This record gives sequence, structure tokens and C-alpha cells, in this order.
Amino acid sequence: MRSARSFGAAASVYHASRPGYPVDAIAWLIGDAQRVLDLGAGTGKLTEALIELDRDVIAVDPVEEMLEELEVAVPGVPRILGTAEDIPIEDDSVDAVVAGQAWHWFVPERAVPEIARVLRPGGVLGLVWNSRDTSADWLREAGEIMHERHDASATFESYVRIGSPFGPIEEHTVEWHERMSRSRFLDLVRSRSYFITASPEEQASTIATLETLLDTHPDVAGAEELAVPYVTRCFRARLR
Repeated sequence: MRSARSFGAAASVYHASRPGYPVDAIAWLIGDAQRVLDLGAGTGKLTEALIELDRDVIAVDPVEEMLEELEVAVPGVPRILGTAEDIPIEDDSVDAVVAGQAWHWFVPERAVPEIARVLRPGGVLGLVWNSRDTSADWLREAGEIMHERHDASATFESYVRIGSPFGPIEEHTVEWHERMSRSRFLDLVRSRSYFITASPEEQASTIATLETLLDTHPDVAGAEELAVPYVTRCFRARLR
């Protein structure tokens, strides 16, 4: 819980540094759903893609500072403080519930019944993650420095276990690149929960070690702009 709520302290950095989601990936995730609940919406990275797809979106997140950033990024989207285990909207009120980089923060045995409650019959639960593709050697080394939990070659199936009353899980993958400055990459590191909750000494050590890597690794040494490869993995299941 401490890690999940820590993002409020770095909400503006989070939004400025984190990548968005490929619109074609999100189009697959939600199908023909028109009214969509973005659960654990954070600063609105997934919300932006949903709005680009011209969907009617409601954003729910437990951290007020994150929703304040969402209002700046995506003005006019209804913002509600709430959690996956206690969703403050009516029964049968949305066609899809989506969660971007958030399912691993939920308590599934409490969240799944709540998500089923707010979904209309036949509605979709869509889960999506952006992962840096650590088959690139410099990113693999950066991930070790950052205490990366997952890389793009890791499977998410161990914790994407939805179960009843949802049907089988479908999966879709999109590979892409995000171009970013060196300073933005370091801000991306600063937006991670591990970094935010670390001591000032640990934070300084992490940034210094990454700066050395960016100065010396032959794939990126001297580069002011980095081409960061990503894999977006999408999972969806339909309410029976």
C-alpha cells in the first residue's frame, strides 16, 4: 500500500516521463465498448488513448495527486477517488473496465467481484502493461540498476489470473519504440515506486550509476536522445 500510494509524491514526474499506450493496442483491448472505466487511472496515460478512440471514460484512482494531473492531461474526464476493491460507481454501468500498469496493485479476490458488479453483461475486463524490451543490452543493465521487477520477455500469466465470473483470457502484443531524451529517461526512473520509496542516498546512487551506464555503454554513449524499445502486452476477458 505504501508503494502504491507513493506515486502521489511524484505525480507530475510520472506523467511527464512515462510513455503512453499505442492506440491500436488499446483498440484491441476494449473492442466495441463505448463507456469505459479506467481503474487505477493514475495521471491519465491510458485515459488519453481511450479519449483518442472517442470513448466515454470515467477515471478512478486512490491517489488525489494523480487525478489532479489527469485533469490537466485530459480535461473534462470524470475523476473519482476509489480503489479496485471498492469502486464508487453503480452496478451494470460500463461496457469495459481497463487497468494500465495497475492489476498487480489490486487484491484480486476483492477486485474481481467489484469489477463484475460495475460491468454490463458481456462486458470486458482489459489489462495492459508497457514493458521496456530488455533484449537491448543497455536496457537490461539499466533494469538491474533500477531493480526492475519485469522485463518484456517475462510472462504476466502468473498474476493475470482473473477467473470466475469471467471467461478465458485473450492476449495481444504490440512492439514499438519511444524516443526520449536522456534526462527524461532518468525522470522515468524517478517515477518508479522503488525509487520514490528509497532513501535519498539510495536514490542518488541509482541515478549516478545510471548516468555512468549512459556515458559508457557503447550502444548509447554520448547519445542525447534514446530510442527505448517497448512491448505492450494486452490481456482481456469477457464477463460471462
